[in-house]
Amino acid sequence: MKHPKIAILGTGAQGASIGADLILAGLDVTFIEQWPDHVEAMRRNGITVNLPSRSIHARPRALHLCQVAELREKFDVVLLVVKAYDTKWSCQLIEPYLKKDGFVVGVQNGMSIDDIASVVGIERTIGAVIEIASNMFDPGITNRQNDHDTSWFAVGGLVPSAQRRAGEIAEILGHSGTVTISEDIRSSKWMKLVVNAAELVPSAILDLPLREAARVPGMLDFMRRAGYEAIRAAIGSGSQLVPIFGVDSVDPSRPEKFVDDLFEEVLRTFMQDNTLTTTLQDWRKGRRGEINEVNGYVVTHLARLGHAAPVNARVVEVAHRIEQGELLAAPSNIDLLLANLGPDDGEAAGTCAHDRE
Repeated sequence: MKHPKIAILGTGAQGASIGADLILAGLDVTFIEQWPDHVEAMRRNGITVNLPSRSIHARPRALHLCQVAELREKFDVVLLVVKAYDTKWSCQLIEPYLKKDGFVVGVQNGMSIDDIASVVGIERTIGAVIEIASNMFDPGITNRQNDHDTSWFAVGGLVPSAQRRAGEIAEILGHSGTVTISEDIRSSKWMKLVVNAAELVPSAILDLPLREAARVPGMLDFMRRAGYEAIRAAIGSGSQLVPIFGVDSVDPSRPEKFVDDLFEEVLRTFMQDNTLTTTLQDWRKGRRGEINEVNGYVVTHLARLGHAAPVNARVVEVAHRIEQGELLAAPSNIDLLLANLGPDDGEAAGTCAHDRE
């Protein structure tokens, strides 16, 4: 792919900021977006990305979602940057416009790679892990809290034919941050889900930025326990502990220590004091979050192994109450999260998960 034609399907806070980097690098990029006001703002004024110490501006070709049916071209690469729960229909929308040897790259939270593969085929699927904190509340403007030096991606294919071409995707995303080629992208995706289970929804339930939520008495331990359950689900599902976010060493015999290290790296390197997780941003916009795709995924997979996930189940329960309007997100919800929550029996559960593999 010397001159790849690239589509970014989903150009919210993350997709727009990555897309701006690619445009400024001289690549052929088309934005496809479902927020009408955002599309019109980009058509009038371009996309502005406010970074910690600078701002950049690009003029994208921006299409409304409904205009996909008007396309007469096909893309080499589609960067899929939609919510995990929108994966399948988004792939069904764009598949007719993907070249036979093209790729859909799931730059998303959650384990979306199987949904992508079920639509476009496993040989045209590239999984990706992203660690960038961004927000968007005004059309045409995204606020990205990580410049390129603290933006991180991993990419990898599910089959050898796709893996051999992961370097091409790494080269594209390299215009937006550091990129690692993962030899086990499913495990890499699980490791990111472990961190997301600890941070995204739990901190949103308190209606607080992530760092501030972690300082609420009892909350840091609660979030870590959510991550511990997630790492047990990952191991029990056949995945390995693999480095992400630039963390170098992994001790497979100490999975909980690995969770602590990952979470600490996120808080230290990738977050600012005012960083809101994507779930809290969604709620403040009146949208639903990726609850079932993150914490619910942990509950489901541990249940398949015959184990409970009480911390993640509590997160799912309280978060759904918030989304149904029965409860407001607020710091006082810490009492609901911690109420009658027994001690962590993870060591035994983790051992059983290992034994089953």
